[in-house]
Amino acid sequence: MSSAVEGHVLPVVTAPAAVLSAPGEEVDPTDPSIVQLAADLVVTMKISPGCVGLAAPQVGVGVQVFAVDVVGHPKAATTHGTFVLCNAKIVEASRWKAGREGCMSVPDLTGDVKRAGRVVVEAVAPGTGEPVTITTDAFEARALQHEIDHCAGKLFLDRVAGAHAIYQRKVYL
Repeated sequence: MSSAVEGHVLPVVTAPAAVLSAPGEEVDPTDPSIVQLAADLVVTMKISPGCVGLAAPQVGVGVQVFAVDVVGHPKAATTHGTFVLCNAKIVEASRWKAGREGCMSVPDLTGDVKRAGRVVVEAVAPGTGEPVTITTDAFEARALQHEIDHCAGKLFLDRVAGAHAIYQRKVYL
């Protein structure tokens, strides 16, 4: 992503906003509006406490673009720093297990979601349109799947096993 583009903090939409349940459109990663969106997603993610990923639908834009950065998270093993992907697809997934997830668009709840512990994701980079392949595991794999779900119009609540696997978010002061 070009450092020449300054990102702006965008408001995060919350469920039941329609944009969160509609599949996002594929994008032209070289479109200047997508490059700007990529920068905005990174800035918005970085200023949001505990946020490790943010997808375009979460800021009201129905497209397949998201940012991830799990560096420093206690559950992270493999990390790739801060990155933005466009039109991402999971091409391999293995080592499935349940884990607790939260979401800025569902601020009051967390839930247990079964996800792959290892994934291979193919996408394109904003700005250049270069193909990107990310192979990762553990928490970064979970974050990627969570954000790809947002781009497909799904929330983590759509993946929980049932009401027994949904919890009130704990607030630590």
